Amino acid sequence: MGIDLVTGGRSKRTKRTAPRSDDIYLKLLVKLYKFLVRRTQSSFNAVILKRLFMSRTNKPPISLKRLITFMKEKEDKIAVIVGTVNDDKWVYEVPAMNVAALRFTETIRARILKSGGRGLFDL
Repeated sequence: MGIDLVTGGRSKRTKRTAPRSDDIYLKLLVKLYKFLVRRTQSSFNAVILKRLFMSRTNKPPISLKRLITFMKEKEDKIAVIVGTVNDDKWVYEVPAMNVAALRFTETIRARILKSGGRGLFDL
Protein backbone atom coordinates (compact mmCIF):
# COMPACT_ATOMS: atom_id res chain seq x y z
CA MET A 1 0.00 0.00 0.00
CA GLY A 2 1.35 3.36 -0.99
CA ILE A 3 0.32 6.77 -2.18
CA ASP A 4 -0.86 6.92 -5.78
CA LEU A 5 0.90 10.10 -6.86
CA VAL A 6 -0.47 9.93 -10.41
CA THR A 7 -4.09 10.40 -9.36
CA GLY A 8 -3.23 13.00 -6.74
CA GLY A 9 -3.17 10.92 -3.59
CA ARG A 10 -1.08 13.44 -1.70
CA SER A 11 -1.77 17.14 -1.45
CA LYS A 12 1.11 19.37 -0.51
CA ARG A 13 0.53 22.37 1.66
CA THR A 14 -0.07 25.42 -0.51
CA LYS A 15 0.84 29.05 0.08
CA ARG A 16 -0.40 32.22 -1.52
CA THR A 17 1.61 33.78 -4.28
CA ALA A 18 -0.59 36.86 -4.70
CA PRO A 19 -3.23 38.67 -2.65
CA ARG A 20 -6.87 37.79 -3.31
CA SER A 21 -7.89 41.43 -3.01
CA ASP A 22 -8.48 43.61 -6.07
CA ASP A 23 -7.10 46.69 -4.28
CA ILE A 24 -4.78 48.40 -6.75
CA TYR A 25 -2.67 50.01 -4.03
CA LEU A 26 -2.10 46.64 -2.37
CA LYS A 27 -1.09 45.19 -5.73
CA LEU A 28 1.44 48.02 -6.20
CA LEU A 29 2.89 47.28 -2.78
CA VAL A 30 3.15 43.59 -3.66
CA LYS A 31 4.94 44.46 -6.89
CA LEU A 32 7.41 46.64 -4.98
CA TYR A 33 8.11 44.04 -2.29
CA LYS A 34 8.47 41.21 -4.83
CA PHE A 35 11.20 43.30 -6.45
CA LEU A 36 12.84 43.99 -3.08
CA VAL A 37 12.77 40.32 -2.08
CA ARG A 38 14.34 39.34 -5.38
CA ARG A 39 17.05 42.01 -5.30
CA THR A 40 18.01 42.14 -1.61
CA GLN A 41 19.10 39.51 0.87
CA SER A 42 16.89 40.95 3.62
CA SER A 43 14.45 38.55 5.26
CA PHE A 44 12.45 41.58 6.45
CA ASN A 45 11.16 42.22 2.94
CA ALA A 46 10.16 38.56 2.56
CA VAL A 47 8.18 38.68 5.80
CA ILE A 48 6.36 41.85 4.73
CA LEU A 49 5.54 40.30 1.35
CA LYS A 50 4.18 37.16 2.99
CA ARG A 51 1.99 39.26 5.27
CA LEU A 52 0.69 41.34 2.37
CA PHE A 53 -0.61 38.10 0.83
CA MET A 54 -2.59 37.19 3.96
CA SER A 55 -6.34 37.45 4.27
CA ARG A 56 -7.96 40.19 6.30
CA THR A 57 -8.70 37.66 9.05
CA ASN A 58 -4.99 36.96 9.42
CA LYS A 59 -4.09 40.68 9.49
CA PRO A 60 -5.63 41.62 12.85
CA PRO A 61 -5.48 45.24 14.06
CA ILE A 62 -3.00 46.35 16.69
CA SER A 63 -3.98 48.69 19.50
CA LEU A 64 -2.10 51.80 20.53
CA LYS A 65 -1.23 50.22 23.89
CA ARG A 66 0.53 47.25 22.25
CA LEU A 67 2.29 49.53 19.79
CA ILE A 68 3.65 51.70 22.61
CA THR A 69 4.78 48.56 24.47
CA PHE A 70 6.67 47.23 21.44
CA MET A 71 8.24 50.61 20.66
CA LYS A 72 9.57 51.32 24.17
CA GLU A 73 13.21 52.48 24.00
CA LYS A 74 13.10 52.34 20.17
CA GLU A 75 12.20 55.94 19.40
CA ASP A 76 14.58 56.13 16.44
CA LYS A 77 13.01 53.07 14.74
CA ILE A 78 9.99 52.90 12.42
CA ALA A 79 7.23 50.45 13.37
CA VAL A 80 5.96 48.57 10.30
CA ILE A 81 2.49 47.09 10.67
CA VAL A 82 0.77 45.12 7.92
CA GLY A 83 -2.74 45.85 9.14
CA THR A 84 -4.70 48.52 10.98
CA VAL A 85 -3.64 50.61 13.97
CA ASN A 86 -6.55 51.26 16.34
CA ASP A 87 -6.93 53.90 19.04
CA ASP A 88 -6.96 53.03 22.74
CA LYS A 89 -8.89 55.47 24.94
CA TRP A 90 -7.17 54.19 28.08
CA VAL A 91 -3.79 55.48 26.92
CA TYR A 92 -3.55 59.14 27.87
CA GLU A 93 -0.04 60.04 26.75
CA VAL A 94 1.15 59.02 23.31
CA PRO A 95 4.94 59.14 22.80
CA ALA A 96 6.36 60.46 19.54
CA MET A 97 6.92 57.50 17.22
CA ASN A 98 7.08 56.74 13.52
CA VAL A 99 4.57 54.16 12.32
CA ALA A 100 4.09 52.74 8.83
CA ALA A 101 0.80 50.87 8.49
CA LEU A 102 -1.76 49.93 5.86
CA ARG A 103 -4.54 51.75 7.72
CA PHE A 104 -4.95 54.12 10.66
CA THR A 105 -8.16 55.09 12.39
CA GLU A 106 -8.83 58.83 12.27
CA THR A 107 -8.30 59.35 16.00
CA ILE A 108 -5.02 57.46 16.18
CA ARG A 109 -3.59 59.35 13.20
CA ALA A 110 -4.45 62.65 14.91
CA ARG A 111 -2.98 61.53 18.25
CA ILE A 112 0.29 60.34 16.71
CA LEU A 113 0.70 63.59 14.75
CA LYS A 114 -0.14 65.68 17.82
CA SER A 115 2.56 63.93 19.87
CA GLY A 116 5.21 64.76 17.26
CA GLY A 117 5.33 61.39 15.52
CA ARG A 118 4.57 60.44 11.94
CA GLY A 119 2.00 58.11 10.43
CA LEU A 120 3.58 56.85 7.24
CA PHE A 121 1.89 55.23 4.27
CA ASP A 122 -1.84 54.98 4.72
CA LEU A 123 -3.87 53.27 2.00
